Amino acid sequence: MKRREFVKIGGLGTTALIIDGCKASGNTEIKEILPIANLNQTKVISTWSSGLKANQSANKVLKNNGSALDAIEKGLNVIESDPENSSVGIGGLPDANGNVTLDACIMDHEFNCGSISYLQNIENPISVARKVMEDTPHVMLSGEGAYNFAMKNGFKHTNLLTENSKKSWEEWKIENNYKLPAINHENHDTIAMIALDHQGNLATGCTTSGWAYKMEGRVGDSPIIGAGVYLDNEVGAACATGLGEAIIKICGSHTIVELMRNGLSPQQACKSAIERIKKSNKNLKDLQVGFIAMNKEGEIGSYSLYSGFNYAYQDIQRSKLIDSQYDIEWKD
Repeated sequence: MKRREFVKIGGLGTTALIIDGCKASGNTEIKEILPIANLNQTKVISTWSSGLKANQSANKVLKNNGSALDAIEKGLNVIESDPENSSVGIGGLPDANGNVTLDACIMDHEFNCGSISYLQNIENPISVARKVMEDTPHVMLSGEGAYNFAMKNGFKHTNLLTENSKKSWEEWKIENNYKLPAINHENHDTIAMIALDHQGNLATGCTTSGWAYKMEGRVGDSPIIGAGVYLDNEVGAACATGLGEAIIKICGSHTIVELMRNGLSPQQACKSAIERIKKSNKNLKDLQVGFIAMNKEGEIGSYSLYSGFNYAYQDIQRSKLIDSQYDIEWKD
């Protein structure tokens, strides 16, 4: 596969863009200058600005010759345990009944994967998902079963509903009369991550508290292997964020990996997946979806339906938040 999108970085801490045209929009080709990868060069990408902190933790693991799988878990744990983040782990916004329910999944370079859905009162669902992957014959545990499994394996019961999230929920009930908030470029709903380690192996994972004030029992794409994340170590990995119902329809992350297998760059594959999102949803208003991807060579791509999506990049030299290319300019 040709390195169409990326060229070697010129210096530490520098940033450069190659722009065809005068305005950075969905119709403008923007090429982020990033390092050309090799099997000894580690890197991490993750969705949204919260990924900057998560990537730093993941990078510490990779710098110590840790595995991509360990980097994914430790990186996502940081955001799950941050009570100021209202879309992941403790402090996540609750469902319509005021219950914080969490979804997560993780996948390694040998197709091993683990997932939990509708988990309550456990702070670090990505770690529970890894435990499911490594210590059970199953891929997914859900609800009370997932909680009981976590408790039996040493995880602590934690009240996930913070005072800030409770206040937001109570205000939503009064002001919005139980109407679900729109999924748009400002309603971040998950953090998803891809890591490449020093052995050239990939791993991926995501964790979320899901759509704010969702119906009781609702589960999105985040814990679904093939939708929220997917990985084939011979090809690459992909992750999704946004409206889970739309992502599930096209098996979004699996679709991107298969497109890369057939010769598309990560950038082209993400853009093609967004085209499928457009075709499979009649109403695109307030529907935001974003994808990130990395191939085996370490090339990176991203694309979103609307403007406003960004992702965090980390290698051994630098950390940066990058605005994604997109299809439609968001207008309030």
